[in-house]
Amino acid sequence: MPARSARSYAWLSIAAALVTLALTFTAYLITGSIGLLSAAAELLVNLVAAVVALWALWYAARPADEVHAYGHTKAEYFSSGVEGALIVLAAVGIIYTAVQHLAQPHALEAVGLGLLIAVAAAGINGGVALVLLRAGRRLNSVALQADGHHLLTDLWTTAGVLVGVALVGLTGLNILDPIVALLVAANIIWTGWRLIHESGLGLLDTALPPQDQRTIAAALVPFKQRGIEYHALRTRRAGARRFVSLHVLVPGAWTVQRGHDMVEEVELALRRALPDTTVFTHLEPREDPVAWEDTQLDRAPRSSVSHAG
Repeated sequence: MPARSARSYAWLSIAAALVTLALTFTAYLITGSIGLLSAAAELLVNLVAAVVALWALWYAARPADEVHAYGHTKAEYFSSGVEGALIVLAAVGIIYTAVQHLAQPHALEAVGLGLLIAVAAAGINGGVALVLLRAGRRLNSVALQADGHHLLTDLWTTAGVLVGVALVGLTGLNILDPIVALLVAANIIWTGWRLIHESGLGLLDTALPPQDQRTIAAALVPFKQRGIEYHALRTRRAGARRFVSLHVLVPGAWTVQRGHDMVEEVELALRRALPDTTVFTHLEPREDPVAWEDTQLDRAPRSSVSHAG
């Protein structure tokens, strides 16, 4: 159900991209503003990115199989990475066109009507952006959050363009239009780089953010109070899913069954603290010196029992 719900939001993003692209491009045709053309170019990127996000959400929802034992959730990072790359390409096109108009600025036409149409498109973008960001946080979806941040950036981009076009209409300084387009392009490049960077962090299995790390530590406090130690804590995220692994150290005199029951408790506590988390535990005897020597990240577990839950 969550995956299907996420895909429904992706369809909403596609519909909004089609409507806002049509409106903004119409505003450009009416006014001849290169600033509005730059906004339309970014909205075209929105449409392509929304389609890519829909594919990523569909693919990420596929269950684990023999080839992809950890599932397909990393597909969402490809979506945000592609979106970032497309944004940068759109910015390059905007810069090229803006420089040409900077050398030969031209007068705008029907500024009032063009602004009204562009404001309507911006309103749609802003509303859909807020919906996607809320849904992305609720569903823990990287793709939806990237799409929402992109649309929110578009809102500020369009606002800047509207101010520029309005100033051209009021002052008659036609050179302001390509200048605004260049500023928009710079902002777009920053947004694209940020999306590419965040996507790269996810693909490189970066550890969970500090707030998640604190949640994990808090969930393990009751076990430490019972004399259960842990180390070699490693975390990562793949799309909507988190992965946590750790070594659990218990008294060596315990039976296998008692140790198994304990790691089951640990795994359950972590899954309750952080939903959508896969937990891997490795059981070790607390008194064995070797158990304390395998905490380095480049060393595989050496002894006793491993468990996944």
